[in-house]
Amino acid sequence: MKVVLQVVQKASVEIDKKLVSQIDKGYLLLVSFTQGDSEDIAMKMVEKISKLRVFLDENGKTNLSIFDVNGEVLSVSQFTLYGNLRKGNRPSYIEALKGDESIILYKKFNEFLRERNLHVEEGVFGTDMKVNLINDGPYTLVLDSKELGF
Repeated sequence: MKVVLQVVQKASVEIDKKLVSQIDKGYLLLVSFTQGDSEDIAMKMVEKISKLRVFLDENGKTNLSIFDVNGEVLSVSQFTLYGNLRKGNRPSYIEALKGDESIILYKKFNEFLRERNLHVEEGVFGTDMKVNLINDGPYTLVLDSKELGF
């Protein structure tokens, strides 16, 4: 499982020029799954994300969590995070989990975030979306379940 986490002042998703979801201060999460991922891995990723201290405190130190700043989450499925460019110039997506399996984990991931009492908005799985954001910092992290030992 991979998640690109961006700290944002605001973010939104549009489909066919219609606003589908939006948040103010918080995280834009681009979420992808691969073979072998499970609900357990999704839960561990949620635990990690919810405990991160990446927001600035009164001294300008990254010491506050999303809960400390009453932040929100916009979760967007992004299978292209598993694009493989080792050969050639066109990405291969054979490492990305198939859509019917991935949507189940994506929904479960978002459910786990909500169980943590986070306000979660979502993109629309498998749809061409326009994602707008104002990146704060910019502050972007890449979380990979394999690198984190999940």
